Amino acid sequence: MGRTLEPGLPETQPQSAPNLLCAAMQRKKPLPKPVSELLLTHMPSAQPSSNASAQRPRAARSGRVTITYLASTLGLTKGTVSRALNGYSDISETTRLRVQRAAERLGYRPLSHAQAIRTGRVRSLGLVLQIDEHDAHAPFLTDFLAGVTQAATELGWTLAVATAKSDAHMQETLGRLVDEHKADGFILPRTRVADPRVEFLHAMNVPFILFGRSGFGDKTYQDNASWFDISGEDAMRDAVLRLHGFGHRRIAFVGGGSEYNYSHLRKQGYCDGLRALDLTYSQDLIRENVRLATDGAEATEALMRADMPPTAIVFSTDEAAMGAYVACEKLGLELGKDLSIIAYDGIPEGVFARPALTTFSVDSRRAGERLAQMLISQIREDASVDTLRELAPATLVPRQSDGPPRRSPSELAAYIAAKNR
Repeated sequence: MGRTLEPGLPETQPQSAPNLLCAAMQRKKPLPKPVSELLLTHMPSAQPSSNASAQRPRAARSGRVTITYLASTLGLTKGTVSRALNGYSDISETTRLRVQRAAERLGYRPLSHAQAIRTGRVRSLGLVLQIDEHDAHAPFLTDFLAGVTQAATELGWTLAVATAKSDAHMQETLGRLVDEHKADGFILPRTRVADPRVEFLHAMNVPFILFGRSGFGDKTYQDNASWFDISGEDAMRDAVLRLHGFGHRRIAFVGGGSEYNYSHLRKQGYCDGLRALDLTYSQDLIRENVRLATDGAEATEALMRADMPPTAIVFSTDEAAMGAYVACEKLGLELGKDLSIIAYDGIPEGVFARPALTTFSVDSRRAGERLAQMLISQIREDASVDTLRELAPATLVPRQSDGPPRRSPSELAAYIAAKNR
C-alpha cells in the first residue's frame, strides 16, 4: 500500500481520552480534533477596522481561513487566488509569490477533499520503487526523494511512495494507486529499453514522467513520453578523452545491465570518444551486464589477464568500479598507476576508496526537483508532453584513481604474469 509523505508535518503522540478531557476542561475549550483533521492556521494579530470589517469577509467561525477571505485581503478575485495557489502558468510570478506568502502568513490551507471533487485531482505524485533491483536504487534514493518532496511541497503537492517486488507486482501497485486515487501521475526511475510501465500507464491514460529515456536502438519506438535525464553518454565520452589526454591508448569499457536504457547510452558515449580520437573499437575490451562490485572485480581481472590488457577502464557505474580495487589488490597492481579507472554516479563510497575514485557525479536532488515540477506541469496541462524533456550534464569529480600510464599494455601484461606466477 502506498504511503503518502507530507514533508513538514510532525508526527504527534496520541493522548488518552481522560487526559484530553481534563486538559479541555481546564482550558474551557472544546476537545481537539484528531491529527488527520487538524487545519494549521495563524490569524494576524492586528484587528481590522470596523470599516474594513464591513467590506471584507471574516474568517470562518471555526477559525479556518477561507479562500474568499484570502482573496479579499489581497484585493484579488477568488479565481486569481486559486490559480496562483495551484501554480497556473497564466498567473505572473509576482502575483503567485504574493498570494503564496499571504496564504502562509494567514495560515490558509485548502481542503484536500474539496479540491479533489472540484479538479478531479488529489494533488499527489506517485513513486513505486522496485525492491528486487540489484541495488534497491541505493545510489540516488535519499537525495532524490528529498528533491521530489521539496519541489512537490512548494507547489502544494504530496508524494505517495510504494514498493514492488517484481514486474507483475509493479503494474499491480501502479494500478491500485490509481484506482484508490492515491496519485495523479507517476515518476518512473531507472528506465528500461522496453519498459512495461510506460505501456501500462499509457493504456490507463495516466500521466507520468521518466527519470531516463527508453527505446534505445528500437527504430519503431515512439517517444511519446516526458522525461528528465542526465547525459551519461557525454560523461563516458569525456572519460575516454580525459584518459587519452593522460596518454592511454588501450581503454576498456565495463557496462551495466543490458535491459537498462542507460547502459546502452553510456556505451554509445564510450564509442563516440573512441571515434573522436581515431582509436579502434575492440570487443576484447568490452564487458557488459556488470552490476555489482563482485561482478566488477571479475570483469577487471578478466581484462587484466588478457594478452594485451588495457591501461585504463571506463566503468558505467561506481558500484561496478569498486570491484576494480579488489581485482588490483589480487593481481598486485597499484590502482591509479598501473591501471586508471573512471566511473559514473558519484556514490559516497568512492570518496573513501584508496585511491579515491574519479567519477562523474549526478545531482540526484536536483533531478528529483525537476521531475516533480515537470510532472505537475504535465498533470495541470500547462505544457505538452513533448516539450517536457530535459537533459542535464553530469559533473566530473577528479580524484586519484586515474593518471598517466606507468607501463605500456605489453609491459603491463609481462608485469602481471610475473607477479602472479
